[in-house]
Amino acid sequence: MLGQIDITKRQAEIADLVQKAGFASVEELAERFEVTTQTIRRDVNGLCELGILRRTHGGVEPPARAANIHYSTRQILNLPGKQDIARQVAALVENNQSIAFSIGTTPEIVMQALTGHENLAVFTNNLNVAFSASSNPSFQVTIAGGRLRYGDRDVLGSSAQSFFANYKVDIGIFGVAGVDEDGTLLDFHEDEVAARQAILANCRTSYLVLDNSKFGRSAHVRGGHLSDVTDIFTDKPVPQAFLESLKDAQTVVHLPGSEEGEQ
Repeated sequence: MLGQIDITKRQAEIADLVQKAGFASVEELAERFEVTTQTIRRDVNGLCELGILRRTHGGVEPPARAANIHYSTRQILNLPGKQDIARQVAALVENNQSIAFSIGTTPEIVMQALTGHENLAVFTNNLNVAFSASSNPSFQVTIAGGRLRYGDRDVLGSSAQSFFANYKVDIGIFGVAGVDEDGTLLDFHEDEVAARQAILANCRTSYLVLDNSKFGRSAHVRGGHLSDVTDIFTDKPVPQAFLESLKDAQTVVHLPGSEEGEQ
């Protein structure tokens, strides 16, 4: 599938572990996964060649970054959690609805979970989402035109904003780079915020999809608040400090195994 990279389940788990811990030695990884150090070195070498990790003395660490993590890395980080989120959303979306999708790996995985539906009208500036949606012949897929952003395979800028403003959809589905403790939604680029806000302004119901790692994650461009959306879908309970920012809102928080969600 477009945008996916060929790595093993163990490599995905190694990448996730190192991103969270900040460092891991080859010996620690070999012990954790109960394989030889030679096997771990092969796994690590493959991840380093893809730019997902980088070698350092005695082990591996996340690559240095000035902005967001590369899309290929984000695709495999906390994949089970993102799939849990996708299943929750898919259970609520009905056939024959219109949906606007933003950029990001979690919206892409949500789209993959929706391919068993029928007659969805999909509007997106995310080429990965469009490719997944196009696998279902009953879907009507409309994409934004403009300059394609390298790596992320999305279109941003005024053309994307105008694109979303042309439609009024049943559901808007989007993610964020991070959430500040006061509930402020954060991204790395102004154009990312503008596209997300254009979806929010032109949908009847808004679904914010984000795994638990986004709570407290830093990014420098402000754009909206948790309470602006009708529904939040995440993979683990929302930290209490962030729930405080929702105490006077009508926003519903959905967790795995909770059909009605919780506020």
